[in-house]
Amino acid sequence: MTLYPIETGNFKLDGGAMFGVVPKVLWQRTNPADDYNRIDMAARSLLIEDGKRLILIDTGLGNKQSEKFFSHYALWGDHSLERSLNAFGFSKNDITDVVFTHLHFDHCGGAIMQRPDGMLVPAFPNAHFWCHQDHWNWATNPNPREKASFLPENIRPIQESGQLQFLKGSDEELLNTPLGVDFLVVDGHTEKQLLPKLEYQDKTLLFAADLLPTAGHVPIPYVMGYDTRPLLTLEEKSLILQRAANENWCLFLEHDPRNEVITVQQTEKGVKLNQTHMFKNLFS
Repeated sequence: MTLYPIETGNFKLDGGAMFGVVPKVLWQRTNPADDYNRIDMAARSLLIEDGKRLILIDTGLGNKQSEKFFSHYALWGDHSLERSLNAFGFSKNDITDVVFTHLHFDHCGGAIMQRPDGMLVPAFPNAHFWCHQDHWNWATNPNPREKASFLPENIRPIQESGQLQFLKGSDEELLNTPLGVDFLVVDGHTEKQLLPKLEYQDKTLLFAADLLPTAGHVPIPYVMGYDTRPLLTLEEKSLILQRAANENWCLFLEHDPRNEVITVQQTEKGVKLNQTHMFKNLFS
């Protein structure tokens, strides 16, 4: 197995929304805001090369939305999904499987592209698309709180493509899946978010997705305002960070533009950030 960090693009989101009830004077120490109170965000995917399979975890925002839509998110930098894949010698046609941690637009938008004739089609024509079945049902019948994040132009073409496959199970951990990847299942941010867990180069790597968006979110109370069940997020986050500290896990961060991987440690005051890493320096 070989893993590759895939940078799909950078954007900005409101810092207050990203840190919920935590005062700005605290969160801006690690995540400084611009004049519009927005913080820098990455949309970092993970590519898993395992035998004949090439599995992509999440796809970023994509580029099919309108200029007005993207103006709300202040895109910056020159990363793109296609360029990042090409840098490692791959193309979209090579991807055999795409796994969605969940279907918010910044995690699945890049799976569907718009052709010049306006048709919305899969950006990965040879891939199966994988989603937790309960999350799919949640996303396709959205509640008012999340409706703006579950965009029909992202989700409907996935179903119409005939490439959609489901992962099932209500346990806290999905093991021995058809993909050969294990997942932790968490419900605080949204129903049945999947966190891939991999054994790689004698280390355990957890793709933290929106349970832990950035290194600045390590403190347990630092929970996003976007979470549908913030008290459940507190419980899930506490349990997983304790496990990560006790078992020396590496945490792959999807939304931190500066820190790709972190480790945490147990202290007298609870779990704290230990070290930050670039992926290539941690995994040779």
